[in-house]
Amino acid sequence: MLTPKKVLQQIQKLTEEAIRSSLTNAENFPSFQEKPNGVVDIGISNSDYSIFLKGISYADMYRELDQKKQYNLKMLDGALITLLYRFVQDELVEHRLSFLPAPDLETFQKESKLYLEDELYLDVLDERVVAVPLRFDFDAGKAFEPIRHPKSHLTLGQYEHCRIPVSSAVSPHQFMSFILWNFYRSSDGREYCTLTKYRDRFVKSIMPEETGMIHVCTPIWD
Repeated sequence: MLTPKKVLQQIQKLTEEAIRSSLTNAENFPSFQEKPNGVVDIGISNSDYSIFLKGISYADMYRELDQKKQYNLKMLDGALITLLYRFVQDELVEHRLSFLPAPDLETFQKESKLYLEDELYLDVLDERVVAVPLRFDFDAGKAFEPIRHPKSHLTLGQYEHCRIPVSSAVSPHQFMSFILWNFYRSSDGREYCTLTKYRDRFVKSIMPEETGMIHVCTPIWD
């Protein structure tokens, strides 16, 4: 069972491992806030969650998050990674795990020679590549409605009604493994950051009627 303390430990550990990999150029270690009525928030010190909800362009949201340092990790290509969890009485009620690529390539165009020497960043400089933000959200509260608003879902491109069902809430390790494998590895499958593996998982939360749709399955242990 993934408790708040275990989630905190995973985020702390993967932050250390990302730093050692030299894939990041700025980091914030997670905060742990215990509130009344058994509420525990795991996030970033002085987090401003409202930034995600503002009716502003993606570029403006990215810049505001970057300026206020509202991220766990800022990758060398400018992408911001944020991991926010909320528990009540040790039960997960919400999470927001986001991968926000830099909305433009100005930084990399200025230093293109440097990046072209590194296979890892060839995609970043490819003119065909479009920056697409993604979020894994979990909400077990009033917003939940089978199919229309799954408890656990994947949102692509900041589309308001894009909620692809996910079989369960996503752990920090699962999320970072997903990001690193899909966006930060060589063409031959070589990984640039090795994360500590964990057997702890959140319980299955997908509804039977959602399994008949295209959905995302989180890894399970046999």
